[in-house]
Amino acid sequence: MGVVTDVRTTEADPPWEGLHGSERYAMCLHAARAGNRGALATLVADLTPLVWHVARGAGLYRTAAEDVVQTVWLALFSNIYKLDEPKSLAKWLITTTKREAIRVRNKSSAQLALTDEMAEALESTQPQPEDEAVRTDRNHRLWRAFGELDDRCRELLRMTVIAGRAEYRLVAEAMDMPRGSIGPTRGRCLKTLRELLETEGGGG
Repeated sequence: MGVVTDVRTTEADPPWEGLHGSERYAMCLHAARAGNRGALATLVADLTPLVWHVARGAGLYRTAAEDVVQTVWLALFSNIYKLDEPKSLAKWLITTTKREAIRVRNKSSAQLALTDEMAEALESTQPQPEDEAVRTDRNHRLWRAFGELDDRCRELLRMTVIAGRAEYRLVAEAMDMPRGSIGPTRGRCLKTLRELLETEGGGG
């Protein structure tokens, strides 16, 4: 009878309960290796937003990003006993997602080009040439300014724009930064980006 009570208590209060970040993921990974399905479900629930944001941040459309997310989790399940450092699980997922996203993006870019005959037969849904020229010029200035930021600022802005404030914890985990420093650092990066745009005459 005592054994049954212990089992129920363990199920109600898993060892990762109350833990956060890399400690939580490492505990879940150890439990998953021991066959605990609840641990796997917890990892998927906690870290799928991170994998999703990285995939979308690589420039993939929703359907392609969904495929990447599924592929990355299958890769983890296939290599669950091979990860040398469980506390680095989030970093492993980020790296694997980036590589898979690049592979999928490169594959998509090799699509058959639209012929002139096909283009003429399609009704245009694009904005007027004048509006498109203004938008294109603005975007070019923005991306030029963005490219002048340092690597850390670019990565932080990509992740926070895609993830939003609700996921700052995951951004902090992914970038090895204190959660409280994400907002202020993001603010400084945006200030620098605005200054670069103004220098180029693109502030408006």
